[in-house]
Amino acid sequence: MSVSTAAIDPSVCAPLPVLGQDVTVSLVTGGEVTYAALDYAASAPALQRVWDDVAAYAPYYGSVHRGAGYLSQLSTDLFENSRRTVAEFLGCRADDQVVFTRSTTDSLNLLAAAIPAGCQVFVFETEHHASLLPWRDAQVTYLNAPRTPAQAVETLERALADRDPYGPALVCVTGASNVTGELWPVKELAAAAHAHGARIVLDAAQLAPHHPVDIAELDVDWVAFSGHKLYAPFGSGVLAGRSDWLLAAEPYLAGGGASRKVARRADGGVDVDWHTTAARHEAGSPNVIGVYSIASACKALTEAGFDNLVAREQELVSRVREGLAEVPEVQVLSLFGDDAPRVGVISFVVRGWNSSHFAAALSAEYGIGVRDGLFCAHPLVRTLLGSDPQDPGECGAPEAEPGERSLNAIRVSFGAGTPDEHIERFLRAVSELVSDGAQWKYRTEDGRCVPDRGTAAQV
Repeated sequence: MSVSTAAIDPSVCAPLPVLGQDVTVSLVTGGEVTYAALDYAASAPALQRVWDDVAAYAPYYGSVHRGAGYLSQLSTDLFENSRRTVAEFLGCRADDQVVFTRSTTDSLNLLAAAIPAGCQVFVFETEHHASLLPWRDAQVTYLNAPRTPAQAVETLERALADRDPYGPALVCVTGASNVTGELWPVKELAAAAHAHGARIVLDAAQLAPHHPVDIAELDVDWVAFSGHKLYAPFGSGVLAGRSDWLLAAEPYLAGGGASRKVARRADGGVDVDWHTTAARHEAGSPNVIGVYSIASACKALTEAGFDNLVAREQELVSRVREGLAEVPEVQVLSLFGDDAPRVGVISFVVRGWNSSHFAAALSAEYGIGVRDGLFCAHPLVRTLLGSDPQDPGECGAPEAEPGERSLNAIRVSFGAGTPDEHIERFLRAVSELVSDGAQWKYRTEDGRCVPDRGTAAQV
């Protein structure tokens, strides 16, 4: 069995420099190889530009909004300038707010805490758990997985038509699936939501690193994303969009920074005057370095030319899909079909292989990092695998022996920093593992499939 090695067109765009490009790892079969990071959908490697910017700022780090000293003032300016950079990157409207959070999950939980009483929430079962689960205090309608973009819009329209037309409503939808990479019809879904008096929040965790996101052009009410998927480490995220629900809600966290004035009352209680800016939901000392890293990544992607980055990534997507199609045992997972546009996130299963065993062999024998599991999107992966909702399987290796039927999948993901060689090595490894089998024995340990290093015999 062979896989063609057609080269990526170098004239489209060169990969952006990222940290970890020269990291070497030992192979269980002997020797070392440069690590191929193909798990961008979980956390993308930091751009070298981001790391350099943070390193240059680090000696000047100070607490923001609270100090009269030079470092505090400089850090405050940097923090607020970062807010403006992110707003520009997202195409925010003039009256939108940019709130800094810890992650996409944190952003959506913040919004869930701010929705008006009696709000109806509509979520497709295909969502990542970050956008599937936060709406615990709302009336939630979970929508079945659509099989075409048009069906997604039709499903939402039918559900909204049956809702209480006088109460508040919110639609939550992903921009790009963290399982299949497929792009969702966000603009059409936003139009459907607004036509029925509902608002819409876009989970852009997988979209923003791979594709321009413009709040005004998409006509969404809010966008949420994470820095660690946008080539920016340090644990920060963003919730950007309309301010009215956020200003009407109690602060997400109560504490310093969210309050403008606190005074004791004559009866012994406390009166609080909360901020009416984004600071209302940013209590405590913020992650200044994390926020700055997001702004740096936004600038780096913009300056590199997002259209060029998208074009190169689409060549990588085509190369991976073509290579996997040459291996009959591989089944690529998809909701919308082969022709659906997608970003650099592709999940698959291999006939005759346990997915965790396959992922472990890619790592141990080829130095390739992918992900196996249900990718914190359990209902979606089970739907794509055609398994019963009650079947076992979770994020991580199941308690199954190598070769047993998979109840989870393998995900390869890549982006602006991925070298061509990593893609070619991955495709070669898939072909060799399927045709020749693994060169080493594996076992399950602490929920992970790992090489059996206590056994020198190869199989």
